[in-house]
Amino acid sequence: MPELPEMETYRKLLEERVGGMVITEARVEREKTINVPPQMFIQTVTGNRLQHVSRRGKHLLFELNSGHVLLLHLMLGGFLYWGSQTDKLERSAQVTLSFGSNILYFHGLRLGYLHLLTRDQAVERLADLGPEPLSPAFTLAQLAQLLGKKRGALKTALVDQHWLAGIGNCYADEICFHAGILPTRQIPSLTPEETTRLYHALQAILREAMQAGGYMEVPFYHGDRLTGGYNERCRVYDREGEPCLRCGHRIAKSMLSSRKVFACTNCQT
Repeated sequence: MPELPEMETYRKLLEERVGGMVITEARVEREKTINVPPQMFIQTVTGNRLQHVSRRGKHLLFELNSGHVLLLHLMLGGFLYWGSQTDKLERSAQVTLSFGSNILYFHGLRLGYLHLLTRDQAVERLADLGPEPLSPAFTLAQLAQLLGKKRGALKTALVDQHWLAGIGNCYADEICFHAGILPTRQIPSLTPEETTRLYHALQAILREAMQAGGYMEVPFYHGDRLTGGYNERCRVYDREGEPCLRCGHRIAKSMLSSRKVFACTNCQT
């Protein structure tokens, strides 16, 4: 499932290509992907100017000049592709938005959605998300305060979108590895020094992943060399049985509340 770095990569690439442009055509191939009748969706967005693309947690917000917002959550299997009729992917898209001769394809939205909302509705929908971990307002003191109110395993907290927005399975494991802490550690057992390491790991891993283009497998456009650049940089995630890059011990996989957990049980404590 795309996480903060993947959605931030999409946001940046979308801003560069469609920011300020007019939606000239819209198509809906799967009605369940949207939240209003297809004809209403098409009539509302067609002719609208896309003023800005923003992100909140794992969501993208396409802000239109009419005051409406298209709220996107890719969920599991969703991805975006930017192209034309001649270089499109050979697979179905649930929704397409055309900007002249170029088209934004929304693929894999069997579980995800693209909802048409007012700005107030979008704000209300996202109101219960936790703080943004890369916001300047998110400090070490705030992380310590959040941890002080939480119980259970560290990874369970890191992937809880109501506690902290944007982190999922992959980066939770990568952050814990960078901090030298097992994802299964109980939060009350963390020392102040470990909390400090965790905070700096959050900042370092998410920023590195954003700079590298995240771990998406499908490029955003033909010739895209940014999207998915973090795939080869994962230290532990999906590397079961491979040697730890820090100590050489084999990476172990376990399960925690039906989630996969990847860690080095030798150098993570």
